[in-house]
Amino acid sequence: MRFCPWYPLRDAAAHTPASPSMLQVRLAHGLRTYPRGKSAMVHYEYAGDARAAAVALAGRWQAPEPELWCRHLIDDDGAESGARSGADSPAQPASADRLAAYCAKLTAEFLRRFGSLPTHDEPTNRNEAG
Repeated sequence: MRFCPWYPLRDAAAHTPASPSMLQVRLAHGLRTYPRGKSAMVHYEYAGDARAAAVALAGRWQAPEPELWCRHLIDDDGAESGARSGADSPAQPASADRLAAYCAKLTAEFLRRFGSLPTHDEPTNRNEAG
């Protein structure tokens, strides 16, 4: 599985599919300090309707917050992760269970590496490049 290019979270309605997918949200600039390191990541989420989830996040996290970027999973052939139905394969979309498991895996890896879950509610360190 791979992610599409980053786009501004405020533009999620135009970019995010209205289908099951995993979302990642990051600071556009700077890094957030976590217990065991720094990362620009602030949110991971699996959603049955990724567009609705991203639009809700954009509404909740609008200015004066730092600018946020979003991306979602796409298939290896570049199609949106939930755009078609069929068996899982490199040319087919992942199942909802597989997408949710992948999100859980990335979230657990983040927790293990940084010592906490990604969060948008803590102060940022804007003096470092992201």
